Amino acid sequence: MTAVGLRERKKEKTRLALLDAALSLFLEQGYESTTVEQIAGVVDVSPRTFFRYFTSKDHLVLWFHDHAEEILLETLESRPPEESPFTAMMHAIRAVIDDLEGATPEESDRFQKLRRLMDEHPHLVGQSVARGAHTERRLAEMVAARRGTEPDADQLSYLIVAFAMSTMRVGFECPRRDGTLEEVMNRMSETIDLAERSLRPGWDLQSSSRAR
Repeated sequence: MTAVGLRERKKEKTRLALLDAALSLFLEQGYESTTVEQIAGVVDVSPRTFFRYFTSKDHLVLWFHDHAEEILLETLESRPPEESPFTAMMHAIRAVIDDLEGATPEESDRFQKLRRLMDEHPHLVGQSVARGAHTERRLAEMVAARRGTEPDADQLSYLIVAFAMSTMRVGFECPRRDGTLEEVMNRMSETIDLAERSLRPGWDLQSSSRAR
């Protein structure tokens, strides 16, 4: 393995160690009571090193959003230009599900801890919603580009993204049973199938003049 590869592996190991330490501390002593210094101390690094990986405590809570957004954007960008926008978005969301299906036991544990954290600290949900809105804005800009329209003048592009992303929200939020990662993946897949059956084919192929 090259020196660059070794450095990247070390950086990823440190990033995950900080994330694991933070999630455990958040659940043990409370989100507000946990400091960056405490998180860094568990991993035996300095607060300065912490900020090389995360901009704040809030950034830690939104790690899944960052990861999912990267998959969504890369997959949408790779879809054939002739593919309908909603179909392309569904492929992007399925790519997120595929990634979850390959989760290691450690990744599943992080997911469970994050869900517990959100349940116990509802104010964090607002940060999650704001982060999701940022992602949807970026996706809408990409959908508008595929449609040959300006995003600020094309409501349909935003509607396509909103409909598509709602399948993720429904999958994550309701109805909730045991809350395991497997259950969430199954609900997301079921919701995607339901959405595709419920929408009239071609609804997302209106011309830009009709969309405005």
